[in-house]
Amino acid sequence: MQIKSAKELNVYQKGYELAMEVFKLSEKFPAEERFALTSKIRRSSRSICLNLREAWAKRRYEAHFVSKLTDCDGENSETDTSLDFARDCSYITVLQHAHLTAICSEIGKMLGSMLKNPGPFLISDL
Repeated sequence: MQIKSAKELNVYQKGYELAMEVFKLSEKFPAEERFALTSKIRRSSRSICLNLREAWAKRRYEAHFVSKLTDCDGENSETDTSLDFARDCSYITVLQHAHLTAICSEIGKMLGSMLKNPGPFLISDL
């Protein structure tokens, strides 16, 4: 089966799930965090999917594809770190943190696999 859209990728679906869960949880963050942690964690979690869509659009050129996948991985790592802050500031529970960082870890592994072997995702001119 040929994948026609980045939305069909498991990593995209996991990233979207993560961003939506982060959004729902961050609604309860304190008002003074609105322009700090709340904004940061929402932006980075959403950027995983956004950069993946950009990567998908650049599959004709391996270097561009890999560059955008690297951006996805960076945003995923940033989200993971923001989750640490949210836990340590008592904005989320230890269980919520464990659940969300497990998703981050899974996303990181999938992105790592794509980065090590981008070939199957590239557009070939054959």
